[in-house]
Amino acid sequence: MSTPPPETPGTPWSDGLRFAFGTLTVLPVKVTRWDREAARAGMLCAPVAGLVVGLAAAVVGLFLLVLGAGPLLAAVAGAAVPAVLTRGLHLDGLADTADGLGSGKPAADALRIMKQSDIGPFGVITLVFVLFAQVAALAEAYGGSWGRGAFATVVSAVAARLALTLAARVGVPAARPEGLGAVVAGTVPLRGAVLVGVGVAVLVGVAGLLFGTYGLVLGGVAVLVACGCAELLLRHCVRRFGGITGDVFGGLAETAATSALVVLAVW
Repeated sequence: MSTPPPETPGTPWSDGLRFAFGTLTVLPVKVTRWDREAARAGMLCAPVAGLVVGLAAAVVGLFLLVLGAGPLLAAVAGAAVPAVLTRGLHLDGLADTADGLGSGKPAADALRIMKQSDIGPFGVITLVFVLFAQVAALAEAYGGSWGRGAFATVVSAVAARLALTLAARVGVPAARPEGLGAVVAGTVPLRGAVLVGVGVAVLVGVAGLLFGTYGLVLGGVAVLVACGCAELLLRHCVRRFGGITGDVFGGLAETAATSALVVLAVW
């Protein structure tokens, strides 16, 4: 089990925001610190980066609708913009994780497969179905109303990064001694992870009130389901690989985003 990170109340939140945006987006943010204290603050700030990504995707989708495009094209934008703003790293991580899990190999061999630059059949199949599910769910949401589509886009992006905050909690080990997974694994205190999770669920629920009481409930449920599905994948990866890696983080983000979208699509 990982040793809890030392208390560092003096760690500036500005360093955490830089870490979050510098590692989780392609926005031109300079990471000034690359240590576990900054990583802890950064992973606690991960949902903020998700909020910015989600808002950007929603703006593009709504702009296309204003120009006369249909819900399907807006949905494609809702799935494409987050991929662009993360340089496709989360999708790449999802594919690599699928290849590692699908290989059925021992942990060391599976991790080696995940580090290879090519993509295997399990990764291809997973990417195809995940992207189809995201676009289909967003098209359903935008077809209901522009507001619902934008709401689903933002919530899915925030839930995706919240899953990373929870995965970086104390007690979850790194599978490798190097890479992003090793830097952030076990950095977030359990209490901090719970507080961020509850805070995000409450804020999403309050935002859902724009669509009535049902929106409040469904927004909170979407976040809970997203985190629950990501948690199941996290535990499976820890059992199979001995811990988490940067690729696993990407897989968790896409799993959470897709799960949230599916819940919001049945609205």
